[in-house]
Amino acid sequence: MSLKVVVCYGHPDDPEAFDAYYRETHMPLARKIPGLAEFTWGKCSALEGDTPPYYGVASLFFPDTETLHNALTSEEMGAAAADVANFATGGVTMYTQEELSVVTA
Repeated sequence: MSLKVVVCYGHPDDPEAFDAYYRETHMPLARKIPGLAEFTWGKCSALEGDTPPYYGVASLFFPDTETLHNALTSEEMGAAAADVANFATGGVTMYTQEELSVVTA
C-alpha cells in the first residue's frame, strides 16, 4: 500500500498556457517535495466521448503516513500549493488516498 495526494485540475481557460506553465514551472516545484516516491500526471478523456469532469490529474505518491504528513507540512509542498493559483484557472480538487494494488494482492 502507498499513500498519495491526488490533484484534479478543472478545464483551464487556456489549455496551451496551462500545459506550458505546468511543465516548465509547476512540475519542477512539485518534484522538490520531500519524501516524494512517484509523481504522475495525465490528461483526462471520457469513455463516452463527452467532456471529462477534469482536464488532468496528478498523483503524488508517498511510502507511508509519516512521510506523507512531513510532505504536507513542508515548505516545498506549501510553495507548490501556493503556485496552483498561478495557472489552474479551471479550479482544482485535492484529496489524499490510500492505494493498494489489487493485481498483486
